[in-house]
Amino acid sequence: MFSIPRIQRRYPNVSHLSKLFSSGSSQLGDLGSGAGKGGGGGGTIREAGGSFGKMEAAREEEYFYKKQLEQLERLKNDQIHQAEYHHQQIKEHEEAIERHKIFLDNLPK
Repeated sequence: MFSIPRIQRRYPNVSHLSKLFSSGSSQLGDLGSGAGKGGGGGGTIREAGGSFGKMEAAREEEYFYKKQLEQLERLKNDQIHQAEYHHQQIKEHEEAIERHKIFLDNLPK
């Protein structure tokens, strides 16, 4: 396959690319570390970066984490209530089936 020295011999002007590939660093940065990292601006405090931007980003992440937990808890409760409702419906239908069987047994033949 291709190796970095071989590419550098063939294309001497791209020697700086090997440094980019080997560094492994991301061009995106951390949340709240400043503007220009993709997506929307996020507000002036987050655009400025620094500790306030990181703190606001952490608060935002915490907010959405808590919202997600609330949604999951609501979903769990809804599922429990639906299961209880369906068990009650099954019980009522079984009782109706028994009543109808008794009725059919008591019919004159």
